Amino acid sequence: MEYAERYGDGDLTHMDAAHFDPPHGLYLIAYDTDGTPVASGGWRSQERSEEGYEDGDAEIKRMFVVRAARGRGLARRILAALEDSAREAGRVRMVLETGLEQPEAIALYTSSGYTPVTKFGYYRFEETSRCYAKLLTDATNATGTTNATGSTGTTGLTDGLTNGLTGAPVGP
Repeated sequence: MEYAERYGDGDLTHMDAAHFDPPHGLYLIAYDTDGTPVASGGWRSQERSEEGYEDGDAEIKRMFVVRAARGRGLARRILAALEDSAREAGRVRMVLETGLEQPEAIALYTSSGYTPVTKFGYYRFEETSRCYAKLLTDATNATGTTNATGSTGTTGLTDGLTNGLTGAPVGP
């Protein structure tokens, strides 16, 4: 509904729940104390393709926080957990596509180290589309191991959220 309000139509990118099955992806949902979903986000593996993806890409999809839960840092925490998970799965670069009608998303990603890249994906020819990427390999230390925190689909969140982030299947 949010996409339709901002763009006049929903996101038409092809997705399947299986795209988010570990170790080739992950989908997280944050719930409030009464069990209502308040935020979500996922990543799925991508490889070099005619749509402009590169080998080792992890594509962020469906980052969303309901209006009543915005401003609590949920999107930033989901983003960090997705990055950790993708890094642990051996992905090299996290990529995403957003649009000019989502300035708060652009602000989140750029403040989290994402930089503009050549457009890719379903909306790569759209004027209002913007694509960003962040290398995931920058967390490798001198021993060659990553400093990731071991995300398995569950990350503890506070401020009134019950089970924090939980890995969950996503529908089409």
